[in-house]
Amino acid sequence: MKPFIRFFTEAGRLRKVLRRGGVLIGSKSPSSITDHLFRAALMTLVLGREKNGNLNMTKVLEMALVHDLCELYTGDKSPYDHKTILPQDKKKWPELFDHWPRLTAQEKKRRVEQKYKQEGKAIDRLLQGLPRAIQKEIKGSWSEYEKGLTKEARFVKQINRLEALLQALEYGREEKIRVYKSWWVGSKERIDEPVLIKFMEALAKEFPARD
Repeated sequence: MKPFIRFFTEAGRLRKVLRRGGVLIGSKSPSSITDHLFRAALMTLVLGREKNGNLNMTKVLEMALVHDLCELYTGDKSPYDHKTILPQDKKKWPELFDHWPRLTAQEKKRRVEQKYKQEGKAIDRLLQGLPRAIQKEIKGSWSEYEKGLTKEARFVKQINRLEALLQALEYGREEKIRVYKSWWVGSKERIDEPVLIKFMEALAKEFPARD
């Protein structure tokens, strides 16, 4: 049982790993990776059943639960976390956050490959010692999510983005933090599932923009 105890103990440490978006915008109480994974899984469970079209609910729920486990060791990164994008002068950050980062196709491909490699090593590290069948299942679920080739993976990726948007809107309401345009731009560009678009439209009404 020791490998299981180690795995659950390590996974429990994700509650201390903060989501980068909340940190960057100055939240006094940024959400953790555990917070994000729990609500993403809950949103997947509920909204997945509202989707028109068959989804393998076991697969989507597993992906929602494990997709960010690797961040225990890699940390959470935002689209702005690159020296060519995020300036050292924090006074310049607000203007930057109103614009979604644009990358060349080559640079985007390079970053995706680098991220996949780094996070794959982190997943292997977290899963070490567990039975091979369990390691294979969890890493396979993580890999499917990252590649985003199946309808289940695409759905969870959009849930991932939607949960981040909801969290940003909550920061705005609860802490009076500015909700930057990039939260909406990034979400609208990535979300195309009708049920999730409908939910996003409802969010816009529930959390009206403030000057």
